[in-house]
Amino acid sequence: MQRDFWRRIASGVTTVEAAEAVGVSWPVGSRWFRHAGGMPPISLDEPTGRYLSFAEREEIALLRAQQIGVREIARRTGRDAGTISRELRRNAATRGGQQVYRALVAQWKAQQAAKRPKPAKLVGNDRLHKYVQERLAGSIRRTDGTIVTGPEPPAWKGLNKPHRQDRRWALAWSPEQISQRLKVDFADDESMRISHEAIYQSLFIEGRGALKRELVACLRTGRALREPRSRSQNKPQGHVTGDVVLSERPAEAADRAVPGHWEGDLIIGTGRSAIGTLVERSSRSTLLVHLPRLEGWGDKPPVKNGLSLGGYGAVAMNAALAVSMTTLPGQLRRTLTWDRGKELSGHAQFALDTGTRVFFADPHSPWQRPTNENTNGLLRQYFRLVWSPASAWSG
Repeated sequence: MQRDFWRRIASGVTTVEAAEAVGVSWPVGSRWFRHAGGMPPISLDEPTGRYLSFAEREEIALLRAQQIGVREIARRTGRDAGTISRELRRNAATRGGQQVYRALVAQWKAQQAAKRPKPAKLVGNDRLHKYVQERLAGSIRRTDGTIVTGPEPPAWKGLNKPHRQDRRWALAWSPEQISQRLKVDFADDESMRISHEAIYQSLFIEGRGALKRELVACLRTGRALREPRSRSQNKPQGHVTGDVVLSERPAEAADRAVPGHWEGDLIIGTGRSAIGTLVERSSRSTLLVHLPRLEGWGDKPPVKNGLSLGGYGAVAMNAALAVSMTTLPGQLRRTLTWDRGKELSGHAQFALDTGTRVFFADPHSPWQRPTNENTNGLLRQYFRLVWSPASAWSG
C-alpha cells in the first residue's frame, strides 16, 4: 500500500489524492509523507528482477502446497532451482517445529534480512556533528563571542516553509558549503567528511536522529520537506502561454555553452519592497535591478485592477528590466527564464522592446532556474540585516 502511495506521489499527484487512491485517510498519507521527509523510503523501492517479488512468493507457496518439487517450481516461475531451494530453506515459517512456506512470512523475513543497519555518520562522530550543527545554525556572534539572539521568532511548528520574517537571525551555511569546507579545514582527517545529501537527509527524514529538526528553518530555502519534482506540470496558465513554457526554450540554453541566456526572479523584503535579480547561466554574471516605489505608494489606497505602485508590477517591472538588459550587446541577451510570477505578465512587450525571448519555469520548480536560486539564497543572506532592499540601495 505504501509503495503504491509513493508511486502515485512520484507521478505528480498531491498527498491527499495519493492517500485517497490507496484507501487511507489524508492525515495518514500526510504523516507518511512528512515522516519520510518527502522522499520514498529505501525499503519501499520498486522491486527489481534480481530479487523475488511478493507475487512470486505467493506462486511458490501455492505450488509448494500442492507438493510440487523444487525444480518444477523453478521451471514454472522462471527462476533458478538454487534460488527456489534457498528461498524455501531461509524464509519458511518455523512455528510448531515444522517448516511451512507462507508468502507473507517469507516476504517479511526477506525484508528483514535485506536491511543494512548503519547508523547515521553524524550520530557516530561527535566532532563532525558539532561542526555541521554549528554552521547550519549560523549563530551571529559579537566580537567577544556572545550570541546575538535578535528578535524572538515564533515557535517553529514543524510545518513547511516558515515565513521569512519569522526566521531567527542567522548567517547559516548551506549543506554544500559545509561539505566542501570540511575538506579545507580537515585536509588530513578523512573522518571529517560528509556529503551535502547526508546532511539534507539528516534534517528531512525523521528517525535519523542526527540533527535538530528545527535547523531546517536556517536553510536558505526554509523548506522542511522535499517537494516531488513531478508535481510540477509544464502547462500553460494565465499569462504563460504555450509558446513560452520551459520546454520551448532553445536547447543551447540548457548546456550553458553559449552565453546570453539569463535566469531571473525577485527578492521580496519583509516590507514588500523588492530587488530584481538576473544571473547569466554561462558566466554567472549577476545584475541587480532597482525597483523603487512608484509615486503615491503608501499614500493612496490600492485600486482593484489598477496600476501597482509597489515597484514590481508588470509595467514597472518591464521598464526596469528593459533598462538593465538593453545595456548589454544583443548576443548577450538571447533568453530570460523566469518563474510563474505575475510581475512579468507583460513579457510579450518586454520581448519586443529588448529582443530577449522570455520563458517560464514550471510552477514550484526552483531547480529549473538553479543558478538564479542559488544566487538569490546568497543575496538574501547578506541583505538580511539591512532587509528593506530599498534601504540597501540608498545605503
